Parts: sequence; structure tokens; C-alpha cells
Amino acid sequence: MPSKFLVSMISSVVLSTSAWAQAAADLRGTWTLVSSVTEKDWIRTDQFGSDPKGMMSLDADGHFMLTIIGPGLPKFASNNRAAGTPDENKAVMSKSIAMIGTYRVDPADKTLTFKVESATFPNWNGTEQKRSIVIATKSELKYITATASSGGVGTVTWKRAK
Repeated sequence: MPSKFLVSMISSVVLSTSAWAQAAADLRGTWTLVSSVTEKDWIRTDQFGSDPKGMMSLDADGHFMLTIIGPGLPKFASNNRAAGTPDENKAVMSKSIAMIGTYRVDPADKTLTFKVESATFPNWNGTEQKRSIVIATKSELKYITATASSGGVGTVTWKRAK
């Protein structure tokens, strides 16, 4: 069950259907990550650590790329990505995500749905990941992930890349 915080956040943004249709068109472009926070058992956590870097591209043809990388990832002692130690691999995997595929925006139900072709969280490959849009303006996008890849409910905020 989502917390009162999430419920109030979802219900606090009310846009007319025409405003949502315009917002859907305005989502095309490149976005940079502001924050990715999860809430599980009433505890809020920065999903990828403090000050992660991320970028999302939504093109006019309905394709997307999304990458989030947490701070302070360890360098691999072997200097070979394919030869990381279990601890190095775990640290990188737990603090990053990338996915590609197609997307659609539904102004009627205020959702952004990613059809994931491939992801670093392979459980999402071939699935549709629906996000509830909380804020959609020309400069800010915020959505809720009902089941975050690390568990709990995620709130992801993006700003338009300059």
C-alpha cells in the first residue's frame, strides 16, 4: 500500500485532458536525473545512492533509452569489465540500471509506459513497465514506479537537459 505521501503527491497534480495531451508531446527529448527515491516499509531511500547521474531520451518515433548510475562505483582491479570480482559486480549492479525499447504516453490515464526490449535488470526484458505521471511540464517530469527494481515504490524525477 502506498504511503500517504505518495497518495497525496499523485492526487496533488490535476491537469485538464488537453493539458495532459500537450504534456505528453512535451515529454519528447532528453532528460537528466534529479532523484530516484524508493519507499519500502515506510522508509525512504535514494535508490542508487546520493547524487546519482542519469539520462533518459524519449524520441519522436517512440523509442527510449534510460540509464542511471550511482556515485562511487568501484574501479575493477583487473581493469577488465568482464573480469570483475563478485563484490565489484554486485556494487555496480546494485547502483545502476539501463534499459532500451519503446514508450508510449497515455494522457487519459496519465501514464508513461516503457516496453522494455532489454535491460540490465533482465526480469524486465520483454515487459511493459507502466509509470504513473505525477508532474509533466516542459522542464520537469516526475513519475511513480509501483514496483521498483530494488523493491518498494519508486519516485523518479527528471529535468529537461540543457
